[in-house]
Amino acid sequence: MAVMTIRNIDDAIKNRLRLRAAMHGRSMEDEARDILRSALSTEIPRPRNLGQAIHERFGALGGVDLHELSREPIRAVDFGE
Repeated sequence: MAVMTIRNIDDAIKNRLRLRAAMHGRSMEDEARDILRSALSTEIPRPRNLGQAIHERFGALGGVDLHELSREPIRAVDFGE
C-alpha cells in the first residue's frame, strides 16, 4: 500500500473532515480514505477515439456535403543547386 501526505489543507476543510470522521466513528485518515475511494470508484466512460467522440457529439446535427476539389500534381522546385 502507498503512503500519501497532503499538505496545506485549509483549517475549515480539516475541521469538516474531523467532524465527519467523528460522525462515522473512525479516524480522519480512515475518513479521507473512504472519501477518496467513493469519489474515484466510478469510471468515467471515455470515447474510444477522437473520431467517435466527434461523431457522438455532432452526428445528430446532420452532415455537410462538400464538393471534391480538383488537384494538380505536385511540381518539383529547383533551388539552383
